Amino acid sequence: MPGLDRVPDRIAALLRSLPLPEPATTPFVAGGSLADRRVAIVTTAGLYRRGESGFAPYATDHRSIPGDVAGAALLLGHLSVNFDRSGFQQDVNVIFPIERLDELARAGEIGSVASSHYSLPGGSDPADLMETIAAIVGQLQRDGVDAVLLVPV
Repeated sequence: MPGLDRVPDRIAALLRSLPLPEPATTPFVAGGSLADRRVAIVTTAGLYRRGESGFAPYATDHRSIPGDVAGAALLLGHLSVNFDRSGFQQDVNVIFPIERLDELARAGEIGSVASSHYSLPGGSDPADLMETIAAIVGQLQRDGVDAVLLVPV
């Protein structure tokens, strides 16, 4: 999405006038503060690393993405003619906000960033993903993850 400085003035003015949602002050779930949590990303963007095989249509497998992966090493396997890839091409954090998590960890806003993150294909039937989800949950638990940032695509 372009910055407001790159859209026509009347559109920018309209967007600036829209009310912003107020986030709830009560946590959605019980538990410790984010400053004490280990956070992982789970995305349905079908991301995979260069050199790995991509996702087949209706795939039910997943890819593990190391926390120290360079954004340029990731490929987007999301299959949809209606999906605009330009945001991902400009900034991987649109779909895989690993740099933002690293910044939050350095600032003490979150406890730590997981050593691995996970990507699934977004076009598969969720009922067919139960085995894959169970495998991901096991990997998250072994890594000590107690908070997940879900990034649906």
